[in-house]
Amino acid sequence: MNFFERYLTLWVSLCIMTGIALGAIVPEFAKSLDSMSIYVNDAPVVSIPIAICLFFMMYPIMVKIDFSEVVKSGKTIKPVALTLVVNWAIKPFTMYAIAYFFLGFLLRHFIGDDALDYVKLPFGLDFPTGAHYGSGTVVLQEGVKMLEVPLWRSYLAGCILLGVAPCTAMVLVWSHLAGGNSGHTLVMVAINSLVMLLLYGVIGGFLLDVGQLPVPWEALLLSIVIYVALPLVAGYYSRVWIIAYKGQSWFTDKFLHILTPITISALLLTLVLLFSFKGEVILANPLTILWIAIPLLIQTLFIFAITYVAAKLLGFSYENAAPTAMIGASNHFEVAIATAVMLFGLSSGAALATVVGVLIEVPVMLALVKFCQKTKNWF
Repeated sequence: MNFFERYLTLWVSLCIMTGIALGAIVPEFAKSLDSMSIYVNDAPVVSIPIAICLFFMMYPIMVKIDFSEVVKSGKTIKPVALTLVVNWAIKPFTMYAIAYFFLGFLLRHFIGDDALDYVKLPFGLDFPTGAHYGSGTVVLQEGVKMLEVPLWRSYLAGCILLGVAPCTAMVLVWSHLAGGNSGHTLVMVAINSLVMLLLYGVIGGFLLDVGQLPVPWEALLLSIVIYVALPLVAGYYSRVWIIAYKGQSWFTDKFLHILTPITISALLLTLVLLFSFKGEVILANPLTILWIAIPLLIQTLFIFAITYVAAKLLGFSYENAAPTAMIGASNHFEVAIATAVMLFGLSSGAALATVVGVLIEVPVMLALVKFCQKTKNWF
């Protein structure tokens, strides 16, 4: 792990404090940047500065994928099948259930029974002020039509978007540290990126609908195109071109090392903007991050446990069991953040919830790496 990745939790924490401070001292900072948006029906749909930041978060992940490895996945069909079942048939729905139970019932009083959040109107829709959509009401906020929803439901939306976004490139690091099969991990990163194009919007939209939240199908599709498909295509073609002209060793030893700080920098800048918007909420209720983190932590540990046990029962080798479990436990938080910002807005509780996913990802996954190392003799 390089310097940025090793201390990612520290950088995230510093960005949270910087964002909160900016929100209190210079409240117009993030709002001015977010106003540089593409508007549809008087509602901001795409924040241009954030879109640029998020593209540079996603592109380096996609350019690392060697799609020639995908065809080799047939040799490890059981680990691939288990990972796909966990990621797409189990994980999104357990995330919804756990987040709904904690945020909607157990912790709802602490979040605030009457606390409200303001999110974007669904892309392409234009409701009159006072109209109801899902659990929200259309209101005017600073001259812009927004949807007023219960704050806990906004947090729930962010958790849903995290639960439907499996596997990040960081899982390659967790697999390496645990002594897992790097080939299998790489294959699953590639396969999940492709499956995400098909299922992320479908499952995410379905669960948002069940949670009585806005289902902006056009924005879901647009977010997948901008934040998954576009970086995926750019990553594939630039990888092929660079390797053809500069060679594999230059691509691996030079180019990828240049990209990593860019990725982390784009992520951290996005976090500063997100927390500058939510500074007042956090200062008013400092435990907000804890309330969101509880269901996310339980979900991570639960998915890891059932996948690790299933791998044991199915007779996997440790080298395949460890990355299979960690792929299920980890989240593609870059896509979740990007989608939350596009669907609900930079200042939404949904965006904040996805950022909490980043905050707990590194320490929790490092703890699971240690657990895998200690239980290697089980396999």
